[in-house]
Amino acid sequence: MVLKKMFINGEWTDSYSGKTYQVLNPATNEKVADVAYGSTEETREAIKAASTAFNPWASLTAKERSVYLTNLYELMIKEKESLAESITLEMGKPIKEARGEVELAAEYLLWNAEEAKRVYGESLPASHASKRLQVIKQPIGPVGAIVPWNFPISMLTRKIGPALAAGCTIVIKPASKTPGSAVRFFELIEQINLPKGVANLVIGSANSIGDELLSNPAIKKITFTGSTSIGKKLISKSSEHVKKVSMELGGHAPFIVFEDADLEEAADGAIISKFRNSGQTCICLNRLFVQTSVKEKFESILVDKVKSLVVGNGMDENTEMGPLVDDAALEKVESHIKDAVQKGAALLTGGKVCEQKGLFYEPTILSNVNSDMDITYDETFGPVAPIYAFETEEEVILAANDTEYGLAAYFYTKDLGRSIRVSEQLEYGIIGVNDAVPTTVQAPFGGWKQSGLGREGGHQGVEEYLETKFLSIKY
Repeated sequence: MVLKKMFINGEWTDSYSGKTYQVLNPATNEKVADVAYGSTEETREAIKAASTAFNPWASLTAKERSVYLTNLYELMIKEKESLAESITLEMGKPIKEARGEVELAAEYLLWNAEEAKRVYGESLPASHASKRLQVIKQPIGPVGAIVPWNFPISMLTRKIGPALAAGCTIVIKPASKTPGSAVRFFELIEQINLPKGVANLVIGSANSIGDELLSNPAIKKITFTGSTSIGKKLISKSSEHVKKVSMELGGHAPFIVFEDADLEEAADGAIISKFRNSGQTCICLNRLFVQTSVKEKFESILVDKVKSLVVGNGMDENTEMGPLVDDAALEKVESHIKDAVQKGAALLTGGKVCEQKGLFYEPTILSNVNSDMDITYDETFGPVAPIYAFETEEEVILAANDTEYGLAAYFYTKDLGRSIRVSEQLEYGIIGVNDAVPTTVQAPFGGWKQSGLGREGGHQGVEEYLETKFLSIKY
C-alpha cells in the first residue's frame, strides 16, 4: 500500500521524523492507508513556501489565476469517481452522496474562477479639486486552512477556491480521519502545474500544525470549519497577531413542520436533512418541531419512511446511510438516546447499534422530547431525530432560537405570510423554507451567534480573503 505524503512547495514529502499513522474504514475497520504524520517543522516549511510564492501569485492577473482554477475544476469532474471513492473509504459516506460532494466541490472552484475577475474597487468623489480618491482590494496574504472530515473535499475547495482567486497562497491541514481525500485532490493540483508553494498540504498533529499556523506571523488569515469549542480556541490564539479569521462552526438546526405543511414533502425533507451523511453534517436537522394538530400523522409518515432506509457499506450503490465516523461518535449517539429515553422520550424506531460489522447505528426517531434532555442543547452529530410538539408560531420561534448556535434552520408551510414572518425571526444564517437542501455555490454559507464568523460561497466568499485599501492622491 502506497504511503500518503504531504505536499510542500510542489514536492511530495514524508514526515521529517519518519512517523506515519493508519487510516481505517469505519464500515469495515480495515486499513485504508498509511499516512505521513507531520508536525511543527513541516508546517513551518509549508508556510515558508507559501510566503515565498505569495507575491508572484498575487501579481498574476485575475484571468491567469482563473485559468488554473478552471483547469482544476475540469480535472475534478474527470476524476470524480476516484475522489468519491477516497471519501467513502475514509469516512463511510454512501458513494452516491460522495459523488454529489465532489460535484459541488468542483463547482466552488468554477464559481471562484469567475469571481477572481469580479474583485472590484471604487472611485469616490473627492472633497478637493486636486485630489482623487480610490478604494482597491488586495489579497490578505498566506492563509492557514483547517478542513473537517465530514465533507473533506467540498470544505477544502470552499477555502482553496476563493483564496487562490483572491491572490492568496494557502497551507491546508486536512482532518486526520480523511487525509487521503486531500492527497488525491493535491495530486490533481500537481497535474495542473500550479506554481510551487501556492498550495501546500500538511498532515499530522492537529495541535502542532494548528499552533504553528496560529503563531507564525507570516500567516495572515485562518479559515476553519469544525466545532465551536475548537473555533473559540483558534479565535483566541489568532488574537496575538490579530489574524483575520473566518469560522464555520457548530450547528443545532431546528426543523419546523407547521400544520398547513405538505406532510409528505416535509417528511422527505426531514429524512434528507437528518440522515444524509448519517446525520454528521453541521446544517442537519437536530430538533424536529411539529405542530400538535398534525404531530401523530406526521410521525406515522416519517417512521414508515425511516424504516425503509438502507443502511450499509457506503461502497454499495444501494446504501442510503453509512456508518458513523468513529467510536466516539457512536458513543455520543447512544448517550443522547439513553438520556432522552430515561427522561421520558418515546422511541418510535431505531435506537440500537446495527448487528453488521462496522460503526453502524440504526436511524432513530424519538418522540415527546423536552428541554430537560441533553439532545435539546447538545449537537448529536448522528442519525437521531428528536420530535418536539408545539402549539403556536410564537412558541416555536422562541424554542428554535433557544440555542447558542445559529447556522441553519428549516420550516415547512404553505402560508406565504408565515414564510416571511418566520424567516425574519429565526436567528440563523441559512434558512430553508420548504427546502431541506439550501446550500449552493452562488449563495453565502455561514452562521450567526456561536456558529461562526464570515461567509463561504457567493461573492461574499472572496471578500474574506481580501484587504481594503483607501488611496488619497493629491496632485
